[in-house]
Amino acid sequence: MRSPRRQACLLICSALVHFGMLARSTLSPAGEFNEVLSPGSPAPAWVDLPGVDGKKHSLADLKATPVVVVVFTCNSCPVATEYEDRLLALAKTYASGAEAKVALVAINVNKVKEDSLPNMKARAEKKGFSFPYLFDETQKIAKAYGANFTPEFFVLGPDRRVVYQGAFDDAGNPAEVKHHYVVQAIEAALAGQPVKPAETLARGCRIRYTRERK
Repeated sequence: MRSPRRQACLLICSALVHFGMLARSTLSPAGEFNEVLSPGSPAPAWVDLPGVDGKKHSLADLKATPVVVVVFTCNSCPVATEYEDRLLALAKTYASGAEAKVALVAINVNKVKEDSLPNMKARAEKKGFSFPYLFDETQKIAKAYGANFTPEFFVLGPDRRVVYQGAFDDAGNPAEVKHHYVVQAIEAALAGQPVKPAETLARGCRIRYTRERK
């Protein structure tokens, strides 16, 4: 027969386990392919990130823009550079003009020489980027989004919750694309409609996260 003290301890442990499971289910917003965010999660805000235009940029700067497309990209990944023309076309269609309802923001967190801010500036000038290209030396913003690849996309709705995360489309070769995931997400978000699919697996090069010393 269990002593009253042992029974009390078992009840407390059981309650703690139950609370821990509930907390994880409530607080952990991990998606199917993302260990940090899922569709519906509040979008982490970047603050004062330096851009290739010499200015500091924050998510709050875009509060008047209904939809924001965030792409984690870089100079050094061949997959990311292959998507640059598609980014330019997206910006021209949706994010151009003073009253544009969509903003496109590219963020690089890699710290190899090819991905340094001076080289980002050179790349943006060469390609004629019409959208902000930001650098986060701390890599914190990519980790906050759970981003692992370049390119990897997040579409934020008017309430700045993630409505889509994952790949831009379903094929590296533009001629073979059948599903334009990011474009579909933009159109749905602007219309106030559910986004389907709301998550896909991003494709590209692994983000070069700096290993943390223990």
